[in-house]
Amino acid sequence: MKHIILCADDYAIAPGVSTAIRRLIAGRRINATSVMTIFPGLPDEARQLKSVVADKEVSVGLHITLTGGTAPLTPWIDGANLPPLGELVLRAFTGRLDARAIAAEIDAQFTAFADAFGRPPDHVDGHQHVHVLPGIRGAVLKATRRHAPGAWLRNVKPATAALIGLDLKGRLIGAFGHGFAQDAARIGLATNTGFAGAYDFGADHDFAPLLTHFLKGVPDGAVVMVHPGHVDDPLTARDPVTHQREVEFEVLHGPLMPAILAETDVRLF
Repeated sequence: MKHIILCADDYAIAPGVSTAIRRLIAGRRINATSVMTIFPGLPDEARQLKSVVADKEVSVGLHITLTGGTAPLTPWIDGANLPPLGELVLRAFTGRLDARAIAAEIDAQFTAFADAFGRPPDHVDGHQHVHVLPGIRGAVLKATRRHAPGAWLRNVKPATAALIGLDLKGRLIGAFGHGFAQDAARIGLATNTGFAGAYDFGADHDFAPLLTHFLKGVPDGAVVMVHPGHVDDPLTARDPVTHQREVEFEVLHGPLMPAILAETDVRLF
């Protein structure tokens, strides 16, 4: 059987998402989660997560957040809130990011994680995959080596067999992350061996066949990202992905999940 890291992103974005992720960890339906550290209530969310993962082999990572329109932990570029993804990508590829502001915010998020959990993260990735962008990638790698040298980083190069048709979204994410694993290896940091989980979250997809396809298509040691959650007011105020989180949770938590793991020859623990 192949061992896959099935990682629920966006822990601590909202209470409903955090509750759903803890339920999945308690039920041994996922084996990793990535934590956002910029929202209020992190110490309590961390305390509850620590109590759930205490006796399980679960990777708890830092989900570096540099987009979304919310307030950062440090003074941001032009004193504004964190920008939309499109604006950040444009600034990244045109060399218009403030390197010191980026580095300071990333350091602050590492520190917030350590303060909340009492230790460094097990892994490091980025909300909307910002950790692989030019002008951000180098700061993430340096901060990881400094704050969490034992952590692995998420390589977003898609596993070819896990792509769905042309899969422009998956291929674009992979293009943004070109060379990331090699950059990490050059400074002694580890990455996963494959990646899947990108699809159009705005559409009402049947998630069970999607998850089956992703798990079948990735190699041993790969990451498959998921976004389960329960919709609440904080979530709707902070993120456009809402209903599909409920759809994902129902599959991951429901009776189909053991059969999906058996069909795809995947073990989580």
